Amino acid sequence: MTRYIFRRVFMLIPLVIIVSIAIFLVAHVVPGDPIDAILQPGAPPEMREEMRATYGLDRPLWIQYGIWVWRLLHADMGTAIVQSRSVTGLIAENLPYSLTLGVAALAFSAVMGVIFGMAAATFRDTRLDHVSMTLSMIGATVPTFFLGLIFMLAFAVWLRWFPVSGAGTLRSLVLPVLTVGIGGMALVARVTRVAMVEASQQDFVTLLHAKGMPVWRIQSRYILRIAMIPVITILGLRIGWILGGAVAAEYIFARPGLGTLLIRGLTQRDYPLIQGSLLMLSMAVLLGTFLADILQALVDPRVREAVR
Repeated sequence: MTRYIFRRVFMLIPLVIIVSIAIFLVAHVVPGDPIDAILQPGAPPEMREEMRATYGLDRPLWIQYGIWVWRLLHADMGTAIVQSRSVTGLIAENLPYSLTLGVAALAFSAVMGVIFGMAAATFRDTRLDHVSMTLSMIGATVPTFFLGLIFMLAFAVWLRWFPVSGAGTLRSLVLPVLTVGIGGMALVARVTRVAMVEASQQDFVTLLHAKGMPVWRIQSRYILRIAMIPVITILGLRIGWILGGAVAAEYIFARPGLGTLLIRGLTQRDYPLIQGSLLMLSMAVLLGTFLADILQALVDPRVREAVR
């Protein structure tokens, strides 16, 4: 297992380099100049060039990238041009909110998806199965932004069960978690149902039934463990979607977080802020995928054997 983990870590190194280059280039492709957000209209060209030199924007892109990477190695993401604040400090303030939303949405997707998938597999080809799969198909196809607006209008504006915006209480977390997590829950439910149905048709399961083992024990101890292998894979792949949904949810419900920072950086064309926000979101995706690979290897020894 240790060898497998080291191999996965080694594979991450070139991926991190590629991601950092892509983030840097994407940030600088954004139309406009962040200096325009600082200077007043009609400012003399000399002042504009002086400001560009102050923030190092007059240097070639490859030099700017090298400086950015060097600072990253020293835990420094630079200074936000418009706000004149440390990007590292801004991310440290907003990261806990995004982590809370992302982890809660992922846990909701996993737990509720497995529960609904197990119910559909246990009572397959019944009305419960058909209704569950139909609802899961709808949940997986509705866009996150549209779903968030529906939840806000229904439960915050009309019924007033939850606050419209903010991040100060647990109640303010419910609608964003539902908005981000329902799509993942629907997908996990469908994958769980298919995997459990396939596992229940294997020969050893028939043998366990013949020996008189209780159905609940067969499902919880054997069938569900086999079904967890594709579920873990799906959850690892869903981390990127969840973070993308978190950006939309933070914008809709006016929550602080990395998504809010990213949108602010894009509107202000603030290169350091865009780069820092995208880097943290990308690292979260890579870390989540890495942890999903490790967990899958723990559940299924065949994964470890495949890389030897």
